[in-house]
Amino acid sequence: MENKRLDKNSRPKTINNREKKLNPNDFIVSKTDKRGFITYFNEIFLDMSGYDRHELYYANHNLIRHPDMPQIAFKVAWELVQNRKEFFGFVKNLAKDGSFYWVFAYITADYNNSGEITGYTSFRRKPNDNAIKTIEPIYQLLLEKERSEGVSASGAFLNDFLNDKGLTYDELVINLQQNKG
Repeated sequence: MENKRLDKNSRPKTINNREKKLNPNDFIVSKTDKRGFITYFNEIFLDMSGYDRHELYYANHNLIRHPDMPQIAFKVAWELVQNRKEFFGFVKNLAKDGSFYWVFAYITADYNNSGEITGYTSFRRKPNDNAIKTIEPIYQLLLEKERSEGVSASGAFLNDFLNDKGLTYDELVINLQQNKG
């Protein structure tokens, strides 16, 4: 089997407004090495992303990153998992055909017998629809901050938002997924 790495030029040329939705019992699973290159994925990931198997193996996981996603969301995710913590969050992904799909993601580090991080595993499921209605405008504000002032300003905005709500990041996303706020 040929292992071709896809680059940014392999992403869809046009982004459309077609949304794909996971079924309530579906789980997307993928694994990456320490640098974020895909080493495993299940059939549901293959179906939702629209890529061929050979296109996904050893491609960087950011291949499916939708431009509507603020960079700060991925910065938070990487900082948590690299510090041996778990990440939960809402992610808008970009499929090969330009459509999108939302997921509620859980990411954790994988370890070898010596306790060293060897890669990362992500499980994604259908997000709560009300959570997406809440998180989408927040992501738009974060993106605006990033475009005008940079990622650090976006991070400060997110911290201020959480402090105003009296919530941690984890509390916010878990409450939204459980339809509590």
